[in-house]
Amino acid sequence: MNPSTSPTAASYGVTLLRLSLGTMWIAHAMLKWFVFTLPGTAQYFDSIGLAGFLAYPVFAVELLGGTALVVGLYARQVALALVPVMAVAAWVHLPNGWAHTSTGGGWEYPVFLIVASVALWLMGDGAHAARRSHRFTPAF
Repeated sequence: MNPSTSPTAASYGVTLLRLSLGTMWIAHAMLKWFVFTLPGTAQYFDSIGLAGFLAYPVFAVELLGGTALVVGLYARQVALALVPVMAVAAWVHLPNGWAHTSTGGGWEYPVFLIVASVALWLMGDGAHAARRSHRFTPAF
C-alpha cells in the first residue's frame, strides 16, 4: 500500500463522523416515518406554518442524504446540502429552549447536526468513501 494514499488516523476519524452523522440523518427521517407518520408530520408542518406537503420531500432528503453519507457518496456536498433542512428544524425548535427533552423538543440537536454537517463538509469524505468529493481548501 502506498503511504501517500493509505488512510490515516484522521481520515478514519472523518469516516466515523460521516457514518454517525449519516445514521443520525436516517434516524431523523425514520422518526417521521415510524413515530409521527408522514401524514402526521405533514399535519405538524401545517400547524407551524409550513406547507404540509413539504414533509414528504424533507423525509426523502433526510433518508437519501443520510444513506449517501453512510455509503460515502459525495459526502461533502450532501452534508452541506442537508444544512438548510436542519436550519429550519432549529428555527422551529428555537422557542422551545435548549434541551431536546423540552416540550416540543429543543434546538440543540438540530444545531449539533448543522455543525457536524459543516465540519464534515470542511474535512472531506474520510476513508473508504464510495465516491469522493472534490477537495476543498478553505482560504482561512
